[in-house]
Amino acid sequence: MDRCCDRKRTLNRRALILSWATILYNVGEGIVSIAFGAAASSIALIGFGLDSFVESFSGVIMVWRFAGNRTEEEERRVERRATTLVGWSFFLLAAYVVFESAKKLLTAEAPDPSLPGIIIALVSLVTMPTLYLLKTRTGRAIGSTSLLADSKQTLACCFLSVALLAGLGLNKLLGLWPADPIAGLFIAAWLVREGIQTLRTRRLCC
Repeated sequence: MDRCCDRKRTLNRRALILSWATILYNVGEGIVSIAFGAAASSIALIGFGLDSFVESFSGVIMVWRFAGNRTEEEERRVERRATTLVGWSFFLLAAYVVFESAKKLLTAEAPDPSLPGIIIALVSLVTMPTLYLLKTRTGRAIGSTSLLADSKQTLACCFLSVALLAGLGLNKLLGLWPADPIAGLFIAAWLVREGIQTLRTRRLCC
């Protein structure tokens, strides 16, 4: 029994550390992106930075979920509330992605091939999949639907970085500047789907 409790506490601490790591990375990425975007007058890079702040909301929920010591009954209640909040945060992130994508399409805003933007996107492509895998493994070990849902938002950040880099490449090689915002709309649809599924059944799609 003690060994089981010790393992659970260890997993909870790991989930808390991963949540803080996600918040700190997203906030840092947001500040750096906005700073470089303002210096280079890059609206796309500023938008990418603002998106990072929106993504950190789910991490804040996870910090609340795994911080402190609770009874088993309190754990179940908090887990359910956290899952609901993360479910709604999918819609918040989707709304922002739709707003940014629609703005780019309406204003014909081509992705800016700035070196800082490319470096930030590449760093995100390394960091976010790693956090996603660690969160997924930890969430499954704990049996936490909320952490598994949060990991999907981390994965969405990776998708957005891929879309940004693909948009830069397609714009430079073929002049297909709408590739990035169109990909964003598909990512937003996926986020809405995950949000609905999380709120309806408290579990994720396969």
